[in-house]
Amino acid sequence: MRALWGARRGLLLQENESHFAEAISWARVFWGANSMTTRCMRHRDMEAAEHEPDEAAADTGDEATSLGEAAAPGPVPERGAHLRRLAMDLVSSYVEALETSPACLYDRERQEVHSGLVVRAGRDVIAALGAPDLWCMEHGAHIIRALVEVRIYLQWMALQDESFYRAFQEYGAGQAKLYARIMDELPKEARRPDFEEAIKDLEKLSRNDAVLDHRVVDARDSFANGKSIRAMAEECGLIDLCRQTYYMASGVAHSEWWSVESHAMERCLKAIHGGHLIPSPSLNSGGNVEFASSWVEQLYTLIRASLQILGTEGTAVENAFAWLDEERKEPAAEGQDGSSAVL
Repeated sequence: MRALWGARRGLLLQENESHFAEAISWARVFWGANSMTTRCMRHRDMEAAEHEPDEAAADTGDEATSLGEAAAPGPVPERGAHLRRLAMDLVSSYVEALETSPACLYDRERQEVHSGLVVRAGRDVIAALGAPDLWCMEHGAHIIRALVEVRIYLQWMALQDESFYRAFQEYGAGQAKLYARIMDELPKEARRPDFEEAIKDLEKLSRNDAVLDHRVVDARDSFANGKSIRAMAEECGLIDLCRQTYYMASGVAHSEWWSVESHAMERCLKAIHGGHLIPSPSLNSGGNVEFASSWVEQLYTLIRASLQILGTEGTAVENAFAWLDEERKEPAAEGQDGSSAVL
């Protein structure tokens, strides 16, 4: 039927381009009148109508919470109570392994970049694990995105000349200078004392000389001569990880329409409204332990990859992570505090 209608519509438009103009004009008035005379109807409204008023007020769904009821953060699920402590221990052990292993203090950019990126990602994971509302793709996509991005950066730089570590730092310092210049465009009368301090902090981060600031600002899209994250992933053998995790997480973080439609919208059930999309008043309650556990697993993978690339002394790594090997040997029941259920 649809194919027949499409063929007939094409024929009519070919004969007269404005054939449906009057019908479209009438439809605009029709749908406009509907929106003014009837209110939208949500799924929760239909459920409320089927229950008593007191029961309807308490029914918020198993997976979502009303925006008005979501002011207080949800409790940490018992099965995931150990995850934050585990992530903190992993990051601490990573730092310990680096500090107890011989370091090259002359060409120090390599270890600086590694330790800075890994610990920054670890800090994000630790902070997010303290807020179970973030334990879902809608609110926690930025965490997995950061973990994958850092891993691609480090494994790609490991295949390049070591000068790229310095280039990474120079690129970031140039961006700090650029941001300081952009912030400095704000009119004087609109500035507050803390705003002036922020500009000074950014200028300090970009300065490379005690007297003259001759920092070059690289306007390309990345530190790798403008190379994209996908190109880097292809070159270092992580394209599948990029496609299967980074892309989707980026889509959520960048508010691509499929993500907005999936997480923040729902269909209006009022038949006369034509099934249009309306904002959803329900908030994802998070608390997905498996999702949060994947952050810790990816963090541990990132840490081990960094230590391997840096060539950190094996004895130092073994000593720093000895606690993890001991916990793996002990039987851990699901829901108990321990790492063997995660790593």
